[in-house]
Amino acid sequence: MHSELFQIGPITLRAYGLCMALGFIFAWRAAVRLCRRTGQDADRLSGLLTWIMLSSVIGARAAYVMEHWTAEFADNLAAIIRLDQGGLMFYGGLIAGGLVLLFYAYLHKQNVLAITDLVLAVLPLGHAFGRIGCFFHGCCYGKITDSCIGVCFPRNSPAWWEQVHAVPPLIARDAVKSLPVIPTQLFEAAANALLFIALYRLYPRRHSQHGLLTGCYLIGYAALRFTIEYLRGDPRMAVGPFSISQTISIGLLVLGLACLLYARQRTATQSR
Repeated sequence: MHSELFQIGPITLRAYGLCMALGFIFAWRAAVRLCRRTGQDADRLSGLLTWIMLSSVIGARAAYVMEHWTAEFADNLAAIIRLDQGGLMFYGGLIAGGLVLLFYAYLHKQNVLAITDLVLAVLPLGHAFGRIGCFFHGCCYGKITDSCIGVCFPRNSPAWWEQVHAVPPLIARDAVKSLPVIPTQLFEAAANALLFIALYRLYPRRHSQHGLLTGCYLIGYAALRFTIEYLRGDPRMAVGPFSISQTISIGLLVLGLACLLYARQRTATQSR
């Protein structure tokens, strides 16, 4: 794990921030390419993606702060703005970005699902880079394991910190590394990469079926996130028998099915 890549004077380049930037750049380039292949306005899309990125970061941070308020922020308000130290909840960013997208569609009188189809087709690529950043930072780690896939994170990493402060402690305070944990960050990065490949190939052929790509993304990501949550070892807010992310995943799954049904009915109506 290499959270800090290098430092020049007061400026520190962290792997987490670099991966986020790379994720946005590559997802943006993929979206522009899809626009050009399907005859859409790439310039207008670039402006929208910039606003979505900014709102998503704010929403993701706000959701993380709310979920970890007592443990991390109640006694350290200054830490709220330390995005360079990690701490973003993807679903918070997805909701905030979605609200901006809805406002954009209303303002420009465009079909909401036509826009979400394009944005969500490339979102998994950016998300994959983000999860690699999580791995470098050490957050969003998995449960303790004795299997060959286990990864030990160094002293003062989130996994080390949780294991030191567990009741009873799982490792001594002078331990140089954590116990091996499942690298759930890499699992989710790989799953997102595969989801991106599938949606990117599907979009040029089915982009006119508004809602189809949106439904495929929502169902695909909801399923993979719901499953990976069972492997996560970091503190999770519970909602009954599920984590908060699993609960949101169930809602997104239902919404995804509704989008597929809409796309099917719309296509059937147009073919008559």
